[in-house]
Formats: sequence, structure tokens, C-alpha cells
Amino acid sequence: MVPMPPSGKRPASPFTALDFQLVLLRRMADHNPGLVEDARRELGASLADMREANKRWQAMVRSPRARTSAARYRSVLGPPEYETKRTVGDLECRAWQWPLSLWPTLRFEALLGPDGAVWNEWLIRAPGAPAPHLRTLEDLTPWSCTVDEVARAFAPARPLEGTAPTRWGLAFTAPDAQGVRREVAAEFTWGLLQRTAVSE
Repeated sequence: MVPMPPSGKRPASPFTALDFQLVLLRRMADHNPGLVEDARRELGASLADMREANKRWQAMVRSPRARTSAARYRSVLGPPEYETKRTVGDLECRAWQWPLSLWPTLRFEALLGPDGAVWNEWLIRAPGAPAPHLRTLEDLTPWSCTVDEVARAFAPARPLEGTAPTRWGLAFTAPDAQGVRREVAAEFTWGLLQRTAVSE
């Protein structure tokens, strides 16, 4: 028989890429509970599993002995599938990307500054994957596109302050199905479109 640790608790199982995807879903559940439920079932996870994964992730992030964000992503997701250099303003950064089973045409990207700190973390289109055709409001369906794709399709787009961490917003004009241009506010979680609001 394996002896129990002094605390009487069994060691926690490793935090995996599946757990991390549950963390992403937990943030999206406020806007699209139906999509999240379908995705959770696809992963074979229960609602309790999703809550527990989020709880463990928050504990890792807030721990006084927490690893850096970059080290945490490497520990959970493994070595990046793709690494490249990117210039942001006058600074050269590194971009790390990982595949996630829920979104095969996307990649989770961490953008690291010169000091190794993670500046940005979100979902982007995978290199070589076809981008969606975004022409009208009707094309802006939940989970169909990323921040960058919407900003390019409906330029010039204006950034909006997110309502919570890991959330972004964009304001822009876009035509509806009848060709009437509308003022739109789009909200993204982890870089993925969640919802749009149209001004009358």
C-alpha cells in the first residue's frame, strides 16, 4: 500500500492540456453556456471537473511560489509547437503557440517580451489554416473568429476595455445582410469572439 502524505491528502494529479482547455471554457461560459457545455462533453469532462480545473489554475496563478506565466504554460502544454520572433513597436518579442484539441484550426499563443514576461495570451488562427470570410454582421457568430481577424476585416476597429481579465473588446462599423452599415461592439474571451452588440 502506498503511504499517504503527512497531510492525509493524496498528491494532486498533474495539470494537463485538457484541464487548461476547461479553464478557457470556464471564462466563456458566461456568454455561451450552450457552446461551452457541448465542448465540455467533447472533452469528456463534467461541470465539476471544469470548476475544479479553474480552481486549481487560479491557485497556481496566485501562489506566492508561482512560476512565471511562460514556465507555467510550458509545464501544462509542453514545448511550443511553433516559435517565432515578432516585432511589436520597437521591441522584438517571441511568440509561442500550442495546439488545443477543441479548436484544431486555432492555436493558443503566448507573446513574450524581451525580459521573458508574457505580454499577451490568447487564441489565434493556426499558421496555414484558412481564415473565415467576414463581410457582414451575420458572419460574426460566436467562436467563429479571433480579435485579429475581426480587426482586419472591419478596419479601422477601435479597442474597447475588457469587462474582465482575458477579455477584449472592439468597436467598428459593419454592414448587415441588407448592406446597411451598423455600429458594432464585439466582445472576445481569450481572443475568441463571444458576442456582438449592434447600435440601432
